[in-house]
Amino acid sequence: MKVGVLTGGGDCPGLNAVIRSVVRKGVQEYAYEFIGFRDGWRGAVEGNTVPLGIPAVRGILPRGGTILGSSRTNPFKLENGVRQIKENLAKYEVDALVAIGGEDTLGVAAKLYEEYGIPCVGVPKTIDNDLSATDYTFGFDTAVGIATEAIDRLHTTAESHMRVLVVEVMGRHAGWIALHSGLAGGANVILIPEQRFDVDQVCAWVTSRFKASYAPIVCVAEGAMPKDGEMVLKDATKDSFGHVRLSGVGEWLAKEIEARTGKEARTTVLGHIQRGGTPSAFDRWLATRFGLHAIDAVRDGDFGKMVALQGTDIVRVPIAEATAQLKTVDPALYQEAGVFFG
Repeated sequence: MKVGVLTGGGDCPGLNAVIRSVVRKGVQEYAYEFIGFRDGWRGAVEGNTVPLGIPAVRGILPRGGTILGSSRTNPFKLENGVRQIKENLAKYEVDALVAIGGEDTLGVAAKLYEEYGIPCVGVPKTIDNDLSATDYTFGFDTAVGIATEAIDRLHTTAESHMRVLVVEVMGRHAGWIALHSGLAGGANVILIPEQRFDVDQVCAWVTSRFKASYAPIVCVAEGAMPKDGEMVLKDATKDSFGHVRLSGVGEWLAKEIEARTGKEARTTVLGHIQRGGTPSAFDRWLATRFGLHAIDAVRDGDFGKMVALQGTDIVRVPIAEATAQLKTVDPALYQEAGVFFG
């Protein structure tokens, strides 16, 4: 059997660990042959491939990013995109495809399987941790660790100057990174996309913090929105999946806080720093287990499924079910954090 592997969407710590475990187990235990498609679905459409064998995956476990490259290509938005994928799979004699990605990448895999019968197995990847049917996605733990360290460092400079520091983290529709890193880093305000925020309340929390002789840290997800406003965009350009580029809510909020409280406010946007670098031990462990179970699903012919972490078990769930809706922060979890605000 010949198996294709691709990584799509934003890069993420742990992608290489999945590739490594898929190939290692597939070659050693099942004698499969592997081929990698470069740059996600774009490589599948264009036929841009690279051979994958055990020598190619040696030493990649601790490396961030993906040796296969990635893109946000949507083959359903390209003329003859699906036809070209089918032709390339036939050309390279690919019997099954392991697609590693988030909501968009796996959404394409689900549609290719359901509507065209292309045998796909999905592996969930996103630093946002917003994929349904899995307790955690790899990349999330690393991103939270990076954001937490940043908040730890910002406490010292905030207190040295007695100013407000607003930390903007990733999170388009789900505030998991903001919630986890904000709690772990001791932020005094945490703002997430699931709960619209009141700027006056934020300013009240900031003022309360100063009264206690501490400089406040505000942790805000890029998709967070004020009650009387809209999502702040970097620009209105959309990718092939219809997503606009976010970033800017932190800077906007800092200006509002400074204008309303008279306290100096500065912004730190972590951006792609959260995606980069070596994956944490947990993400290496999870990504490796996902890869091992994904190639088992290929062996079993259990296509149209995504591997998922439920408790400590790796299970298989329909890709379509896993991508049907996003996993967002439960209001009760957010309410728990409220005791530390202000």
